[in-house]
Amino acid sequence: MPTPVSPLGLLLDVDGPIASPITRTIATSSILTDLITLATAHVPIAFITGRSADFIREQVVAPLVAAGLPANFRMYGVCEKGAVWFPIGADGMGEVEVDRAVALPQAVITEVRELVTASFATEMFFDETKQAMISVEQRTDVSHADFLTRQPEFNDAAFAIMVKHGLGVRFNDRESADASGEIPFRLDATIISTDIESVTLDKDHAAKRALAYFAQSGPLPRLWRSVGDSRSDYRMADHLHEAGYDVSHVDVRPSDGILDRPYPVIVIGDQIHDEAGATFLRYWVDKLALPG
Repeated sequence: MPTPVSPLGLLLDVDGPIASPITRTIATSSILTDLITLATAHVPIAFITGRSADFIREQVVAPLVAAGLPANFRMYGVCEKGAVWFPIGADGMGEVEVDRAVALPQAVITEVRELVTASFATEMFFDETKQAMISVEQRTDVSHADFLTRQPEFNDAAFAIMVKHGLGVRFNDRESADASGEIPFRLDATIISTDIESVTLDKDHAAKRALAYFAQSGPLPRLWRSVGDSRSDYRMADHLHEAGYDVSHVDVRPSDGILDRPYPVIVIGDQIHDEAGATFLRYWVDKLALPG
């Protein structure tokens, strides 16, 4: 039986619009209910995130499975900004694939881990679940202010490690090329973490992968919404717009600055993060007149 054509497709960042950046879990129960309702209506849903596959398995997919995913639906995950990907079915995540070509050298991973343990363990932890990138994240038992106080010092030390190992790296306006003059890696500081990653990884790259997967199972909708809480999340909508789709981007943390784009940018009143994400999902459940 051919897959029904949905009137809508969704590309969703996870931290912020789906999972609370405070608890790092899906703290709003309606988000699970409405995701399942939209999936039952054959809305293709991709989680496009910098998080690891293990995080998505435990904090997103397992709760969805427990809440009762339908037998047939279109759902996909692209993690670590495009380096890791997998299908999602009624029983959970399928085979996880990893692009090892963009991974950091083991010696750098080891040294950054040791740096965190020796000097930053009070405020941060090294994310052992990442498979291609390095992430050092704020501990949930310390204040955000304490993390932000130490983050610049960590960023400087991590940048120095990359340079020491001869890896081309950039961070904001700082650049250090490798022996061939190339800069293949970057530091990306977010509100709760610092990532060290290949410059080829980003949300537009991940969005392209998700759409290619959905296209294998049937026609794609013309109307799409991307949802995120950081400026890099706009790249999901950038790809959709450049590919000719009707797209709007939903910014659930507009206080960081709404970017000027050739497509509509939506904010959910005064709501932010997962509160705004929950309102957005319920809007579409109601608009499509879906039961739930």
